[in-house]
Amino acid sequence: MTQQEELQTGQSNSQPSSRKHLLTQVVDVVVAITVFLVAWQVVFDLKIYPSFLLPSPAMAYTRFVELVRDGDLRTALFTTSERLVVGLSASLVGGIAVGLVMGNFKRFGHVMSSFSLGLQSFPSIAWVPFAILIVGLNNSGILFVMIISSIFSMMISTYNGVRNIPPIYLKASKNMGVGRLALLGTVMLPASMPSIITGIRQTWSFAWHALIGAEILMGSGGLGALLYYGQEFDNMSQVVATMIIIFAIGVLVDRLLFHRLETRVRSTRGLIPSN
Repeated sequence: MTQQEELQTGQSNSQPSSRKHLLTQVVDVVVAITVFLVAWQVVFDLKIYPSFLLPSPAMAYTRFVELVRDGDLRTALFTTSERLVVGLSASLVGGIAVGLVMGNFKRFGHVMSSFSLGLQSFPSIAWVPFAILIVGLNNSGILFVMIISSIFSMMISTYNGVRNIPPIYLKASKNMGVGRLALLGTVMLPASMPSIITGIRQTWSFAWHALIGAEILMGSGGLGALLYYGQEFDNMSQVVATMIIIFAIGVLVDRLLFHRLETRVRSTRGLIPSN
């Protein structure tokens, strides 16, 4: 059998395996959702809490339909999505850039790594009063909380990725005359990509948490504002429906985008078996 035939056979064998894996994931999700809804309905039927505190799945769905029909959900999704794209992009670009510089300058890296770890452990909600007083109770304040809560995760992941690059790569590049600036883009960035991809996934998670939290406390539109107004007007159906929407967005974005990106990068680098 030729090498081309072996490659085609391997690809044909991997396709049924990929379909089976995808089907298994879908079945697992459906089963988990079903169990959750059944448990939720059972707790509601037992009347452990009054309906105004714990609505039924049907009540939450009804409120969800009302939010869609009135356009409130569409407006909130657009506002939150716009903030997420701007804030996450700034965190990723800034975090990767500073992380590469930290890896290239050891003294700067040592100082910033400790500084970044300390700020990363700072609760994102604690930045809200600072943002309101310094930046303002506006969209820029929400973006500030989001960026300051997530950028350090990207910096640390990039810095650790650069530190784990085999020294022979850097020595060989320098011997071939690669300058320090060119070394960042041609050697350090590609070699630390698996760690950077993992950092991107973590940064997205921190940014999403901080964004929703800032919207709740600052009440400036978005999905967080829907939660806030639901609580203010004792509308638990809106609170629960919005919580489910936030959860669903988080899971879908992570599994359909960042998890797949991380898996593909790690697979191409031979860190995990490819399908």
